[in-house]
Amino acid sequence: MKRICVFCGSSPGSRPEYRATAEVLGTELAQPDIGLVYGGGKVGLMGS
Repeated sequence: MKRICVFCGSSPGSRPEYRATAEVLGTELAQPDIGLVYGGGKVGLMGS
């Protein structure tokens, strides 16, 4: 697998766990060099 698409909100969400989980997912995908397609926004969970 070269890329994965993840739907992320433009809001940070109501719980801090949402942002922390988004950051962990991005880090885990980067380790084996898997590209993340997320919409390109710089706010909310997309920006994380």
